[in-house]
Amino acid sequence: MKLYYAETFNPRKACAVAKHLNSPVTFVRIDLTKGEHRHPDFLAINPNGRVPALLDDGKALWESDAIMCHLARAAHSQLWPDDDRQIEVMRWLSWNGQHFSRHTGTLYFEYLIKPKFGMGNPDAAAIGEATKFFRRSARVLNDHLRGRNTLVGDALTVADFAVATGFPYATEAHIPLDEFPEIKRWYQRLEDLPAWRDPYPQQAAA
Repeated sequence: MKLYYAETFNPRKACAVAKHLNSPVTFVRIDLTKGEHRHPDFLAINPNGRVPALLDDGKALWESDAIMCHLARAAHSQLWPDDDRQIEVMRWLSWNGQHFSRHTGTLYFEYLIKPKFGMGNPDAAAIGEATKFFRRSARVLNDHLRGRNTLVGDALTVADFAVATGFPYATEAHIPLDEFPEIKRWYQRLEDLPAWRDPYPQQAAA
């Protein structure tokens, strides 16, 4: 398997799950600054021109959540449960994609990506809206996590990796994580995982 990534928002969770599971993947870094995500060879793998993407036995898979689930299933890991918890995991993946990570992703884009790629100054209106809706969604998450260490059941799942995606960048992206103590307590569990702290390979394949 080849896992195509860059050191950005969504690839982080796919890379972290791959390292956490010790999946037999070759990490292939895509240099976004050189436009490698728009090269025909990569577009043949992911026509969206985005990372992450996975190539497994000649079959291409894109979207980070799908890649995490695929890696977990291939490893026979309960990160992707095979019982009733699976529906709950899907609920949190959907909630995250439709709501939560949209807000953290906007803040990440405005504060980190725009300056890095010379895309202009942060948009104050977009920041204000994203921060407002982050707080609204974070209250839901904070309440859910009271008395819990994981999002679903009593063990880590891909839902935990997905929802936590924006938090490694919380300080730089001005994500008001300190306002939500239950989220911070839960997030510490992921921060203690070596694969989450350092999800990328030391040397990527050419």
